[in-house]
Amino acid sequence: MALGDAILACLTERPMTGYELAKTFDASIGFFWKANHQQIYRELTKLRDRGHIQGREVVQSGKPNKLVYTLTPEGRAALRHWAARPSVPASIKDDLLVRLYALDSVDLEPLRADLMARLEHHRDRCSRYERILGKRFPDGTASPADLGKLLSLRLGVRHERAVVEWCEEALDALSAGAVPSNVVPIGNGQRENNG
Repeated sequence: MALGDAILACLTERPMTGYELAKTFDASIGFFWKANHQQIYRELTKLRDRGHIQGREVVQSGKPNKLVYTLTPEGRAALRHWAARPSVPASIKDDLLVRLYALDSVDLEPLRADLMARLEHHRDRCSRYERILGKRFPDGTASPADLGKLLSLRLGVRHERAVVEWCEEALDALSAGAVPSNVVPIGNGQRENNG
């Protein structure tokens, strides 16, 4: 997926300024696709040059004028074309996991501190997902137009809860000096909880 595809997906919701798109990334789609404000503004220029979006200048009194972006028919077609392609499962590139792999050769205190920070980060993200979910979908249902957003948020909550549980397990194991006894190896190096 490219940043442009994520921006086109955001613009299916409503026309937005670059600032509003950046805020949307900060509060929703950014959980799944990271981009800073400068990247978003650069990509908006590229999308406009390709004819996938158009910008309409809105005159404001006392403030600079703003550009409001909307999808063009070509942009909608590009989004449909992108969405029809098979997705690629995300790959994990996590330096914390590499450090854990070499656990017997690294200092434990910095690793514990890193795990604690990771635990708090994922607890915070889980809380944010849950707040958004409760605010946007208080009864747990969604219109057909919002079903994808509901499903994405639910996956986000589940993912964050799983990472929180894993961080807690890892911290407990480091404190005990071993993997908990109720976790046993299964095929392909995976572990299964026996308790």
